[in-house]
Amino acid sequence: MLSDKSHAIIEATLPLVGARIQVITPNFYRRLFGAHPELLDGLFSRSNQRDGAQQQALAGSIAGFATHLVRNPGTVPEAILSRIAHKHASLGILPEQYDVVYKHLFDAIAEELADVITDEIAAAWSEVYWLMAHALIKLEKGLYARQANDRMWAPWRVVVKEAAGTSAITFILEPADETPVTLAAPGQFVSVRVQLPDGVRQVRQYSLSGELSSTSRRMFTTKLDEHGEVSPVLHRDIEVGDLIELSNPYGDVTLTDGDTPLVLASAGIGCTPTASILSHLADTSSRREVMVLHAEGSLEDWALREQMREDVARLDSAELELWLKTPAPGARTGYMSLEGLEIPADASVYLCGPLPFMKKIRSEALDAGIPASRIHYEVFGPDVWLAAAS
Repeated sequence: MLSDKSHAIIEATLPLVGARIQVITPNFYRRLFGAHPELLDGLFSRSNQRDGAQQQALAGSIAGFATHLVRNPGTVPEAILSRIAHKHASLGILPEQYDVVYKHLFDAIAEELADVITDEIAAAWSEVYWLMAHALIKLEKGLYARQANDRMWAPWRVVVKEAAGTSAITFILEPADETPVTLAAPGQFVSVRVQLPDGVRQVRQYSLSGELSSTSRRMFTTKLDEHGEVSPVLHRDIEVGDLIELSNPYGDVTLTDGDTPLVLASAGIGCTPTASILSHLADTSSRREVMVLHAEGSLEDWALREQMREDVARLDSAELELWLKTPAPGARTGYMSLEGLEIPADASVYLCGPLPFMKKIRSEALDAGIPASRIHYEVFGPDVWLAAAS
């Protein structure tokens, strides 16, 4: 809980810090990597640093957390913290690293706010930081404890590498050592760590797209990003028989138990968590009503077309609606819309795809009467939406 003294100071200075946070965070990262360049080897994404996505996500999470403390005294923003904790755990973040972040973040704050900062303002924002840090440390400790092993990375051997649509590849892997394997929940992801041509290791999170009930296999599907660093290595360099490193499964956007209807709406490669949820429902002979909605450029682009269609066919109460930019029999033409669809009032909605797509479908779901608490979404990469929407 934020102290009364700090509450008043944070409330008064939040507009100022919020206005400058987008300058503070790049300063912070420059300081952090200047002092600890090793953090760019196997932990931080160089791509997200270059395009500013990580800076945006950090700025949004800090501002969102502070705003919540001011508006809702005595509580914390659980959705923000849970999303961050799962991403942190998938990277192996340790408690002592919060001390490193604190030093360089507050050095950046002191520099950017030198004209206005006082000891009292610094102390209040320090309190906000440590409230957030300690909450995350506790959550991350719990996430690590749930795993079947205490290792951050384990070697897995590629046993299948096959094309999925026109620009994606599905990898199926088997354990390459005796590390105990944690079963993944439908919708979760794993971190994948590979070494790049320049010798630096980089990590990306990929949603598991199948094989959830097995402790002897992992399956993920990744779309090629020509301007990326990791997907080109996976697509062009990794072959059957090669070893790659995987984390344990994480992710808080998972299928909830129950018998209420489900709406699974995806676009492009966002079909991967949808596919894992759908596969789980089919494997467990679920009787839930399931509306599968997918948008794609063309039928050929759809990465998991056969898998998803087969799983829909295995379910008695599932239906599939498809939107394509390139017309095809049995599909709607254009962009996905919930208008005209009969969305059950008690449905839970799961979204994954480009951010503009998810914002549009979320708004339409809200207009259809679905409460925000039953609309779940997964963002690939740093989540620049959650904190801003909180």
